Amino acid sequence: MIELTGVFKSYKSARGDIQAIRNISLALEEGKSMTLIGKSGSGKTTLLNCIGGLETPDRGSISCFGIPLHTLPAKALSRFQRKQVGFVFQFGNLLSYLTLYENISFPLVLNGETRHRINRRVQELLEKAGLPGFEPALPRELSGGEIQRAAVARALAHRPRLLLADEPTASLDSVTGKGVIDMMLSLGRDQGCTMLIATHDTALMALSNETVQLKDGQTVGRQYAPFL
Repeated sequence: MIELTGVFKSYKSARGDIQAIRNISLALEEGKSMTLIGKSGSGKTTLLNCIGGLETPDRGSISCFGIPLHTLPAKALSRFQRKQVGFVFQFGNLLSYLTLYENISFPLVLNGETRHRINRRVQELLEKAGLPGFEPALPRELSGGEIQRAAVARALAHRPRLLLADEPTASLDSVTGKGVIDMMLSLGRDQGCTMLIATHDTALMALSNETVQLKDGQTVGRQYAPFL
């Protein structure tokens, strides 16, 4: 389970302190999916970053699968992220100097998988992503939709328990974006992955187990999809 209790996060700027997250408490069962919606600046990205351990909250606690992230030393947090978390970013963030095969295999290499298991896993993911034969391609040779499908494959390559996706379809047209989302949710559910997806795409609300609306760093609404 993912549990947040009384989480606050602020930043300093030329205009003074900016309160990005204000007293957020949430819980998401393992294997379920949650959509975070809200306008730009509502706190979605900051919330995902805190849950993934990329940022540390000023106050409050965050527990992922019984592990209190806010108390972990740097080495233990890095290991948790490497083993348990997959990230999908708005523009894919593939490494430009690596081939598609190398990008997808990167988390597997970091986790010490054998060459045989890496090759088998990458081939499996390329098939599921609709990218068979793209192994030698560089990111600059791919379309936006292909980059995002590859980014999803990379994020799920090491079979993480938690997938965090920040506006994964924001730079795509609606048809291409739907294909990326369908692939991500299908692969994630097949692996029993817990998923949190920040988005402006309200169509995702019908595809997730629950949706949380953020405004000015606070939760202002919650909707469940009990039949998923």
